[in-house]
Amino acid sequence: MKSFNRQKGNLGEDIACKFLEKNGYKIIERNKSFSRFSEIDIIAQFKNTLVFVEVKTRKNNNFGTPFEAITKTKFNHILQGVKMYLQDCKVKYDNYRIDVIGITLEPELEINHLQNVSI
Repeated sequence: MKSFNRQKGNLGEDIACKFLEKNGYKIIERNKSFSRFSEIDIIAQFKNTLVFVEVKTRKNNNFGTPFEAITKTKFNHILQGVKMYLQDCKVKYDNYRIDVIGITLEPELEINHLQNVSI
């Protein structure tokens, strides 16, 4: 089951990257890991803003929407990774934000992009 979930996650991240690029984002990194608990799915640049993107993919919404998978704990782990990345980054960014992209694969592909998310 885990490999199916990983495949679904990779597919969702591929779809999200194409979506972002089509909308003017430049992908900088994917799957940047900071600890056992903190990984940023996509780091991108949009104009002069660094964007940290969490991607959640669901086959369908039978057991909840992709956005419902973002818990306060998950968000805090993302925030921890953002802080670590900004500390280590050679280029200093004044503007950054956290976005979430929710992807539902069936019955038809649906992509929802929430910008500047906070919990």
